[in-house]
This record gives sequence, C-alpha cells and structure tokens, in this order.
Amino acid sequence: MIELHGVSKSVPSGTGTLTILHPLDLVVPAKQVVAITGASGSGKSTLLGLIAGLDAPTAGRIVVDGVDITALDEDALAKLRGRRIGFVFQFFHLLPSLTALENILVPMEIAKIEGARPRALSLLGEVGLSERGHHYPSQLSGGEQQRVAIARALANDPPLLLADEPTGNLDSTTGRQIIDLLLGVHRSRGTTLVLVTHDPELANVAHMSIALRDGRVVSPTQGSGVASQQPEISAMSTVRSEVPNPGSRLSTSSVRAEPVEGRTADPGPRIPDPGF
Repeated sequence: MIELHGVSKSVPSGTGTLTILHPLDLVVPAKQVVAITGASGSGKSTLLGLIAGLDAPTAGRIVVDGVDITALDEDALAKLRGRRIGFVFQFFHLLPSLTALENILVPMEIAKIEGARPRALSLLGEVGLSERGHHYPSQLSGGEQQRVAIARALANDPPLLLADEPTGNLDSTTGRQIIDLLLGVHRSRGTTLVLVTHDPELANVAHMSIALRDGRVVSPTQGSGVASQQPEISAMSTVRSEVPNPGSRLSTSSVRAEPVEGRTADPGPRIPDPGF
C-alpha cells in the first residue's frame, strides 16, 4: 500500500519558487500495476522519487507499506529501501567495475543476507542471463544491462518495485521485452509495480494510470487491467489535485481523464547509494 497525503514539492528558482508537484492525495493498494504518465517535465520522476524516499516532499506525508517514510532519517530510509523497495532506472546505473553477478550481489551483501550467491544466480536465470553473470556492464547490451538492473532491484524480494522510464534508453523491441519482464515479475511475485512511462499501451494495461500536467494530476483512470488475471480496481482514484481558480484561493477538485501536455524542468530523484 502506498499513501500520499497532501504531498507537494517545490524548489528555489531565482528569486522565487518553482512548484514541481502541487499538493495531492493518492492511495495505491498493494499488488497493483500503476503507470504514471505525462510529458517531460510534468513531475513524473519527482513523484516516483518521493514514493521511493529518494527525495523529501516540501509538505505532506508519504506512507509505504505502513511506514511514514517522511518521518525517517537517511539511515532508516536506506534500510527501508533495502528491504521493501526496488528501483529500476532509465540509465541502468550498474557499477561498471563489477560483473553482472556482483552487481546483483551488492544489495544482498549490504543487507547481510545468507545464501546471497545462489539467489543472485537464480535471479540471473529469472531475467534470462544465466550465461552472462561474469560479464561487466560494458560487455552487455542496453537490454541486458536493464535486465541486470531489474534482477538487482529484486535482490531482497521487495514488495514494491518502482521503475523510472525503464524502456526510455532502449529500442522498441527490447523495450517491449523489458515491460513483459516487469509485468511477469508482478504476476509471479504479486509485486506492486509503479512505472513512469510515455508508452500509452503500457498505461492502458495497468490497473491505474495517473496522468500529470504541470505538476498536477489531471486524469486518474483505470486501465484494462490485463497486467494480472483478475485485477481489483478499488477506490484508489481518490486523488486530490489543487487547481487554481482565477482571482481566488486554490480550490480542491477531483479530475477525470484527459490528454496530457508538458512543461518545464523536472529535476527528478537523486540516485541512492549502491544497494539502495
């Protein structure tokens, strides 16, 4: 379960303040596939980074798996990510001096998990790279690097997997294979999967699609839900987006589906220490 209560994000900009994400409330039940969509700069990566605890909101509370992560210090956040959250980046972020197998081992060694090597080998097989464990990232294709990154994200069997444009640095065929792999992880493990994507097809097969424009939620909608056999769409589209009324204070309203267009800079989340 993911809960956002009045969460917003602003940063200093020149003599003023740039609001990247306007206040919103959002509830995502466990074991769902959620797609966050919108043009570049709409606040997608910021929202994902806040859920992951890679960045702190300016205001509001974020609860992940029953834990208020906005109340945790950096050490506690790192421990929570290591146990409960896997993160897949667009540009893989594998450690170049380590082999594929060693990259997968890193989070398990940090968590001091017994039987780490057999588990890492099993994960390599799960992502179809049993014969590539001894290769370094520079010796792997983009798709293979992303598969290693997914295996690393699954190393500690987290209940929540977050992916920021996981196909954005891949060709369409390889990207589809990566999406199929992620959806397979969701089906086989019951993992809650939240993805930032520009792919309308992926947004349609998710249980829920959240479209952002200018840092506001403009269309919390249900997808076809084919990501799993019998998806249950609950009242999770209780999303509040604060929309300006000309000449008055910000008002709270519910919004329905409509197309998305973009805006300016979105700094996105910072990168965690190896092993998250």
